[in-house]
Amino acid sequence: MKTTLAKRLPAVMMCAGLMLTAVACGTTDGSEAVSTSGSNGPTSATIKPYDVSGIKKDSAIAALVPSSVTDDSQLTVGMETSYAPAEFLESDGKTPTGYDVDLTNAIARVWGLKSNPTSASFDSIIPAIGSKYDLGISSFTITKDREQTVDMVSYYKAGMSYVVKKGNPEKVQATDMCGVSLGVQTGTIEEQEADTNSKKCTADGKKAIGVQSFKMQTDATTAVLTGKIDAFYADSPVAGYAIAQTGKQLQTVGEDEGVVPQGIVIKKGDRKLGEAVQKTMQKFIDDGTYGKILKHWGVQGGAITKAELNPAVE
Repeated sequence: MKTTLAKRLPAVMMCAGLMLTAVACGTTDGSEAVSTSGSNGPTSATIKPYDVSGIKKDSAIAALVPSSVTDDSQLTVGMETSYAPAEFLESDGKTPTGYDVDLTNAIARVWGLKSNPTSASFDSIIPAIGSKYDLGISSFTITKDREQTVDMVSYYKAGMSYVVKKGNPEKVQATDMCGVSLGVQTGTIEEQEADTNSKKCTADGKKAIGVQSFKMQTDATTAVLTGKIDAFYADSPVAGYAIAQTGKQLQTVGEDEGVVPQGIVIKKGDRKLGEAVQKTMQKFIDDGTYGKILKHWGVQGGAITKAELNPAVE
């Protein structure tokens, strides 16, 4: 899952005569935030950014933020902007939007800084934390391996889903993916799991999974829509959003895989910054800001009640 290791395209893309607007990855708990122009026509997101202008600076929390972050008066956050509704680009192809962007903007206001969400390839973000980026907020799944190299504060939870064309023409079964051509995003947990499961298939004398890795989730979505691959494997929020944004030309198969926490990435050992992030997220959870942002994007199903620094994970 960006679960994960990673993630994204501009909000508008053309493929095989089908226009997809803002198709990326993310999950919706309802369709009220999406407008469609017909079951087979182009679709576009109608959700505007959540208004965080009323959020005030918290001097006590801001005092924890190190000068390495505050010296340039801005909070620079790396994110892979093809993962709607978490983080993707508006129709101008330049402006980041999504619930992770709203959270970034909210954090910046609490710290008295200018928000600077910055597009990057998913697998390039963690290596640049503490140098190019102050934080990484891009649907990163919290894993033991990641916690060896960076600190992470939990802020969301998500499962993983298999997505196929409506009607499941290739008769894909989530319980047996051997022989299936499967799209994943490069650097994600889904990619790791697919590779591991493919080896199990061959060890059992079955056909390997035809794993195809895409730099952007939107490309994997398009490949399924155009029949180039049988299915894609992505975070449940991403799957739900892709289904809604394509006029329900896609569907999930099977049950979502294990739900895991996602985290905000911080330079390893920067305890003050980690404390600032944890306290800020808990503040948002307690005062309702967090819930309002998630509900605004229709992803409240992944809400957590406690933000933790480096939580214990399997």
